[in-house]
Amino acid sequence: MRLDRFLSDMGVLSRSECKRAVRAGAVTVNGITAQKSDIAIDPESDKVYLKGELIPYEKFTYIMLNKPKGYISATDDKRKQTVLDLLEPRLAARELFPCGRLDIDTTGLLILTNDGALAHALLSPKHHAEKVYRFECDKALPVDSPERVKSGLVLDDGYECLSAELVLDEGRESGVITLREGKFHQIKRMAHTLGAEIVALERIEFGGVKLDRTLDRGEYRPLTPEEMSMLERYRI
Repeated sequence: MRLDRFLSDMGVLSRSECKRAVRAGAVTVNGITAQKSDIAIDPESDKVYLKGELIPYEKFTYIMLNKPKGYISATDDKRKQTVLDLLEPRLAARELFPCGRLDIDTTGLLILTNDGALAHALLSPKHHAEKVYRFECDKALPVDSPERVKSGLVLDDGYECLSAELVLDEGRESGVITLREGKFHQIKRMAHTLGAEIVALERIEFGGVKLDRTLDRGEYRPLTPEEMSMLERYRI
C-alpha cells in the first residue's frame, strides 16, 4: 500500500496533505523520515509516525451510532441526509456503510462498518441475529398480541413472520419487540395487522450489542472489544 493511501484511509491526512507533511519531514516509517509520499509500505508490519505520533493500522472500522430521526440509512442520497452525514470528515475515507437499515423516522442503534463479510453474516437469514426495538402505538394492542406474535403473525399481505417476542407495557400501547428477521417496515406492518399504528420506534439492541445510552441522538463511538466479540459470533 502507498504511504499516502495509508494515511488517507486511516482518516489522518488527505493525499495532498500527505505530500506536504512528507516535504516537511513530519512522516517517518520504521524510524526513517519518508522522502516521498508514494512509497510502498506494509500497513500490518511497518510503523508509521506523523509528527512523532504512531498511526495504528485499522483494516476495518466499526461504529455505534445513535440514529436520530430525519436521516436515511444509506451511503448517498441527492435529496435526503444520510447517516454518513453525521460523521466527522476523517471517517469519510473509510467508506463506511450501515449494517442493515432503519427507517427515516426510526431512531436508535445503527452499526456502521466497512467490513462487508461481517455485515453479511449479521444480516444473513440463517443466523437470525436478534434485533430489539422499543415502540409506541397510537392505541392499545389486543391482549392476545404476544401470543399471536410468538406463533408467527400473518401480516395483512399474507407474509408469515418468524416467531418473535413481544412484551407489552401496562396499557398495551407500548412495549419491546424482539425480531430474528428484518423485512421492510416489518414492525409497522405487524402493528397495523394487530389494529394499531406505530408512532415511535427505537432500536435498542442488535446481535447482543445494546445501545449506549450515554450517546445523544446523532452521536457515535467505536464498538468496544466486548461488543465486537458479540458480533463476531455471527461470522462463524
